[in-house]
Amino acid sequence: MGQTMSVSRTFSRRPVAVALLAAALGLASVAVVAAQTQIFDPITRKWIDYDRKKAHKYYAAHKQVPEAFRRQVVKFRTAERPGTIIIDGNQHFLYLVQPGHQAIRYGIGVGREGFGWAGIVKIGRTAEWPTWTPPAEMVARDPNAAKWAGGMPGGPNNPLGARALYLYEGGRDTIYRIHGTPEPWTIGLDVSSGCIRMNNDDIVHLHERIEVGAKVIVLMQGAALYKGV
Repeated sequence: MGQTMSVSRTFSRRPVAVALLAAALGLASVAVVAAQTQIFDPITRKWIDYDRKKAHKYYAAHKQVPEAFRRQVVKFRTAERPGTIIIDGNQHFLYLVQPGHQAIRYGIGVGREGFGWAGIVKIGRTAEWPTWTPPAEMVARDPNAAKWAGGMPGGPNNPLGARALYLYEGGRDTIYRIHGTPEPWTIGLDVSSGCIRMNNDDIVHLHERIEVGAKVIVLMQGAALYKGV
């Protein structure tokens, strides 16, 4: 597998299980499209499925994710003001809008099948090495989460990683976060319960550049950006 990779998506229709939660939070309608991440291998000149197994193997070999998911400055045309975050879950990119029709693009991991969502929210607060308290729904379905029902202290093994940006809507915590991860090889995959995960270096970089109150636009699946808007 070559080291320089492009990224694409192929789509199939699936039900999404979080529509009621999104409605309760006042978020936009949730998409009914699930997608398969693919990366382009410049050596074989073929698109290949990029799943959890391949991602772990790539990271073990290169100590980083494919180039498409590494932090970089890109051209990006938008009417949104600098400091706005735009999340393209289909392509697994988070854009931090910059002046001069540019953005800092970060690779991200997003909600797995049944846990995608979309909406316009704000950064309500932030935390360094945050405590992770799994929601009741996760505690009920996941024995590993249940033992931390009272909260897991921050640290290198904490699922929220080095920083967390808490997403609010109408002054209420949505339960979704943009956060770091102790599993950097999962960037570029559909792996979470709806939160947006970044490698720890990237979430620290983003945390240093955003303000509480910043606008966050999470695009509906099927509405992926193409080289910015």
